[in-house]
Amino acid sequence: MFSKACEYGIRAVIYISQQSQEGKRVSLREIAREIDSPVAFTAKILQSLASHQIVTSHKGPSGGYEIPEEEQYTLALFQIVKAIDGDNIYNGCGLGLKHCNERRPCPVHFRFKAIRDDLKEMLQTTTIYDLAHELHEGMAFLKR
Repeated sequence: MFSKACEYGIRAVIYISQQSQEGKRVSLREIAREIDSPVAFTAKILQSLASHQIVTSHKGPSGGYEIPEEEQYTLALFQIVKAIDGDNIYNGCGLGLKHCNERRPCPVHFRFKAIRDDLKEMLQTTTIYDLAHELHEGMAFLKR
């Protein structure tokens, strides 16, 4: 459903958020290791997330990535998805047809639309703070 970059981006942001809640900045290599992602690919994803102001990057010996806690309360999953994959997840045909629409629907159009609407709602209402808190409490995990 999400691109591989988006999957890694979501994992990275959750991990950075969880570490930020503990007052820590995390390095690129640590993030890549903890989310089980190639370092070079993770670097590109984090660069994109930083340019969209989802994560903050600091250079130097005490540098790394962080997300200020006050921003974690309002940072929703949809912002990460939009930054990496755009909003095509809300618009595409479930069967991949180019000309599927409300007037000329594919066989699964309206069923898929309902699922997409539910997904959009979940992505808009789920905050990074909540997900990082679940990770911190051991109710969720990021590695396979």
